[in-house]
Amino acid sequence: MTHLKVCCIASIAEAELAVAHGAHALGLVSAMPSGPGVVDDATIREVAAWAHGKARTFLLTSRRDPPAIAEQLAALRPETVQLVDALADGAHRELRRLAPDVRIVQVIHVRSAADVDDALRLAPEVDELLLDSGNPSLAVKELGGTGRTHDWALSARIVRESPVPVWLAGGLRAENVAQAIATVQPHGLDVCSGVRRDGKLDRVRLQALAGAMRA
Repeated sequence: MTHLKVCCIASIAEAELAVAHGAHALGLVSAMPSGPGVVDDATIREVAAWAHGKARTFLLTSRRDPPAIAEQLAALRPETVQLVDALADGAHRELRRLAPDVRIVQVIHVRSAADVDDALRLAPEVDELLLDSGNPSLAVKELGGTGRTHDWALSARIVRESPVPVWLAGGLRAENVAQAIATVQPHGLDVCSGVRRDGKLDRVRLQALAGAMRA
């Protein structure tokens, strides 16, 4: 079974809609240099508390300093932290020491074969990987929410060789999820823009995507 993570959740009402359509996980976006879906800390805490026992909660953070990330986790209390930017060598081990009860997901922005090597090097340090289509090398970093796909052949290589589960993100929508699953065979799909309309989670688009995944 391919799991579904609905990201950019902005309220309990959106969380309820996502879970009702089969979401196994919810993404909550904290401060980012760019991209959609950022919500305030109070909303993140509220949704994380509501979702306990219903769906996994992922806190998306652009912080790179383990003590600062751990402070954020203690305040907001998600089950999982999604690191959307690269951390220094050894930082994942420090973060695990500071927040031992939180699962660590490292985002890899897949742009070239070098990112495959980075993913497989980091995989033993984390609980899961998430493959996205951002560009951290820009002056204003793109760390997610681009609505673009990337080279799924590279992602498929990572899935085949990774010792940990791998999520696929980036430009996923009802029209291409079947191909994404067949090509990459990920643990789960992570969607944001493909199930939204005018910035809000859209029941029709979400239903279509969930149906395409089941089919």
